[in-house]
Amino acid sequence: MSTKETILALREELNQHNYNYYVLDKPTISDFEFDTKLKQLQELEDKNPEFFDENSPTVRVGGTVTKNFETIPHEYRMYSLDNSYSKEDLLDWEARCQKILGDVDLEFTCELKYDGASISILYENGRLKRAVTRGDGFQGDDVTNNIRTIKSVPIQLKGDYPEKFEIRGEIILPFAGFEKMNQDLIEIGETPYSNPRNTASGSLKLQNSAEVAKRPLDCLLYTLVGNNLPISNQFEGLQKAREWGFKVPNESKSVKNIDKVFEFINYWDVERHNLPYETDGVVVKINQVQYQEELGYTSKSPRWAMAYKFKAEQVTTVLNSISYQVGRTGSITPVANLEPVQLAGTIVKRASLHNADQIAKLDIRINDTVFVEKGGEIIPKIVGVSLEERKSNSETTTYITNCPECDSELIRIEGEANHYCPNFYGCPPQIIGRIQHYISRKAMDIDGLGGETVALLYNAGLVKNYADLYDLKKEDVVSLERMGDKSAENLIKGIEKSKSIPFESVLYALGIRYVGETVAKKLVKHYKTIDAIASANLMDLVLVDEIGEKIAKSVILFFENENNVAIVNRLKSHNVQFEKVEDLSTAVSDKLEGKIFVVSGVFETYSRDDLKKVIEENGGKVGSSISSKTHYVIAGDNMGPAKLEKASKLGVPIINEYQFNDLINE
Repeated sequence: MSTKETILALREELNQHNYNYYVLDKPTISDFEFDTKLKQLQELEDKNPEFFDENSPTVRVGGTVTKNFETIPHEYRMYSLDNSYSKEDLLDWEARCQKILGDVDLEFTCELKYDGASISILYENGRLKRAVTRGDGFQGDDVTNNIRTIKSVPIQLKGDYPEKFEIRGEIILPFAGFEKMNQDLIEIGETPYSNPRNTASGSLKLQNSAEVAKRPLDCLLYTLVGNNLPISNQFEGLQKAREWGFKVPNESKSVKNIDKVFEFINYWDVERHNLPYETDGVVVKINQVQYQEELGYTSKSPRWAMAYKFKAEQVTTVLNSISYQVGRTGSITPVANLEPVQLAGTIVKRASLHNADQIAKLDIRINDTVFVEKGGEIIPKIVGVSLEERKSNSETTTYITNCPECDSELIRIEGEANHYCPNFYGCPPQIIGRIQHYISRKAMDIDGLGGETVALLYNAGLVKNYADLYDLKKEDVVSLERMGDKSAENLIKGIEKSKSIPFESVLYALGIRYVGETVAKKLVKHYKTIDAIASANLMDLVLVDEIGEKIAKSVILFFENENNVAIVNRLKSHNVQFEKVEDLSTAVSDKLEGKIFVVSGVFETYSRDDLKKVIEENGGKVGSSISSKTHYVIAGDNMGPAKLEKASKLGVPIINEYQFNDLINE
């Protein structure tokens, strides 16, 4: 056998042993034998570098150092899940799905909701190509070198896998490994980690992959993503992933109706305490892929999936005081300062009290013994008061009337729960908060500039609004605390680079109330320039897709303010992007300009995503639901009966994919 053949044979054998041990939990050789073979392979690779392979089992030990994790756009967006906290919520969700789909038989896949760090892993020709964190859902960090060190992540697949696809899951730290890590830290006098989830998430961003390799991380996979995948339902996808070599938990189950979903939830609400890792709920998915595609997505979540969260852990502690925070919009948030208490793996010292109405509703007072839980297992909140333990001299909490930062008298807008400080341009937390929002990752994404540095710049009198950032020079900032020559240089370069950030991100960065990422994209797509948005009237704005009256009024108020207009004009003078750059490389024609299409069913010559892409390339728009504004419904096989009925009722023309081709080929 040649050297190359020996190397390839050892790689294949070691990959199989890794799979047996870390996925099947059925090792067939001893650790000593495995280490001996791994050492033999390492020596052969060192002597024969021409046979290097980034997916060799030897990369499992790590050693690659990543100083800066590259930001990578997700080819397929990573959505978050809507949460439910009761059986009634799930029944409402099922009813919403049935209303869209019509009278169809729904099946469900039930999976445990793993408490870890989300990851998306790309495979091409059966080989691990790239691994990216969730990030903001649109883009994440490339952590491929670190993911390769996790033994349960296959680096070479087996079987009838697709040529290219992504698989998504959670990077977790099982209890046993977490406890061992903490015990080792305690023995050397170091502070132990607070909980498995945060430790797993932090591990992905360690710069030295050799350190990641030392941590007993695991990867549990739960969904396949890609075009033309060889599956017809979610549960089949999980089975296929197992066959290809992925670690997919066996607890997942396919069920025929919602009653069986409830049985699954009831069982695991008890049995989850016997699992070797953290889980905080159950994810319920419509099983049939066809119906998933029909239901589609909201701006944040798939309509075809719902997370049922188990009842949160609850503890009692004493409320020592209430402080008030001012947000970038002037919104006042009351915060409970608590006697420190252990809750769901972390020490909790503070909890949100939301607003004055919530304080009054629960009658929360200083020195009360309060019940605290984590909302959605993340944000601590006070859910009640132990009246039996209340002191006789207790006094009702009086909500503040003036801003704690600038002493302006607070206002409360009719119909809203929060109080606001109206001193928009003179209240320091609002000014700092707006600049921090402007530089944030989803907005201008300015490298070298963080929230603390923004506060330093403001306190030093160097910036009073985000337009001032573009007047900064290296010599202005180099003397700031913890800055230094190199950091100052990177900050200035980051600000300069932000001038190429696309218009939709700039519009979001301006911090117009109610204009989030999705709304900003809608406005930019419709109006193309900042001047067109600024001059639009209420009726014009309301007619834009998904823009309601509340958003429209907020946009108008923003551009009626002379200070805002002056700042936008200064940003223009610095060549910040305030015009949509059309991607001419993808535009094919304008034959469908002004036409709205709804796509439904399964097609012979297109995937649904490809069909939507062709519509947009030819100037058309893709609607999520049928309305009187819809120009055509493109119907494939198994079109949803509810959509067929609605289209017929509204008189919307229904065409097939071949008639659609005639439209664009005229």
